[in-house]
Amino acid sequence: MDFASIRIITTDVDRLAGFYELVTGTPAARPAPVFAEFRTGAGALAIASTATVAMLGEDAPEPGHNDSVIIEFLVDDVDAEFARVRGALGDIVLEPTTMPWGNRSAMFRDPDGNLVNLFSRPAG
Repeated sequence: MDFASIRIITTDVDRLAGFYELVTGTPAARPAPVFAEFRTGAGALAIASTATVAMLGEDAPEPGHNDSVIIEFLVDDVDAEFARVRGALGDIVLEPTTMPWGNRSAMFRDPDGNLVNLFSRPAG
């Protein structure tokens, strides 16, 4: 089994895809107006409209209600990446900080309120 993706359901695919294009520095693949995807060697971050899960009825995920998942991006230089995107961030949760276990992290929320972590591992 291979991990494929995390999919964020949103009411505004264009807004959220634009935000992650800024964060990742990569254009989203847009096979349809209701879907965007950022592929990496480890998997993908997908962004999809509520229309893509409408058939689930009352069991469909509800946009903007995530309080248990952190979307993490491994970067070479947390401070440089954070400085690059800082002007576009509305909700900064953690300025670049070295964590007790050695990782360097900066955390913020995307426009839908999902927590995003830019992190690097300690050298060595």
